[in-house]
Parts: sequence; C-alpha cells; structure tokens
Amino acid sequence: MAADTLSPDALFRYGNLVALAGWLALGLGIVLRSPLLRDTVAGLAVPLGLSVAYTAIIMVHWWSGEGGFSSLQDVSALFRSPWLLLAGWIHYLAFDLFVGAWVARDAEAHGLPRLMLVPVLPVVFLFGPAGLLLWLCLRIAFGERSSR
Repeated sequence: MAADTLSPDALFRYGNLVALAGWLALGLGIVLRSPLLRDTVAGLAVPLGLSVAYTAIIMVHWWSGEGGFSSLQDVSALFRSPWLLLAGWIHYLAFDLFVGAWVARDAEAHGLPRLMLVPVLPVVFLFGPAGLLLWLCLRIAFGERSSR
C-alpha cells in the first residue's frame, strides 16, 4: 500500500466517508424501521470500526506527541501532531454516530414520533453534545408516549 493512502489526510477522508455511510445507514434505518441498519450498522459496526482506527492511531502515535490534558495549552500542543489531531477527529466521528443511533433507539423505546429526530440528528451530527442536550430536553418536554 502506498504511503499516501496511509497519510493522516487520506485517513481523514476515509474516516469521513465511513462516518457518512454510517449516518446514511442510520437515516435509512429510521425511515425503513430497520433495526439492522439503525442498531447494528450505524449503532455498532461503524462506530466500532472507527474506534479500532482511533485505537490503532493512538497506540502508534501517542508517544510521539507533545502536550497532554492538564491545560488548554497542553491540549493545543497535543493536537499539533497531525496524527493525534486525526485521532481526535475520529473520536468525534465515532461517538457522534454512536450517540445519534442511541437517540434513534431511545425515541422508539419511549414511543416518541420519528419526526422529532429530524431537527435533533443534524445537531448531533454537527455539534454532538448540543444534539444530545436537545434530545434529552425534547424527551423530557414531550414525555414518554409508549404504553409501558
């Protein structure tokens, strides 16, 4: 395999494509009411694959980075390494998709309409924790609709 296909820039593009495929599977899984797409592909397989990539990058490149987590300046220094910045990005991709799939399952578990996911999932996709906060506020506001 050519060195360019394993560069941080190339892996960034691949990671984005994989995550996008996961979000498409999530959307289709919601529309088609397919637990296979929603839960297995978007909620497990794609985040797991991204987590493997993240872990591999961290295992290989962690020790070459400067900085750490004790101050904002240290975190900034850590992310000056393209490899560790890539790991941070893949971290976001994996967790945001995982949370998006959880939100979709949670909506179904609480008997809430799928239409409520329309404004929430893009916010989870773009702004992770803000999307989770939005979902939890909506869930509290609209309460549980299932017959449990």
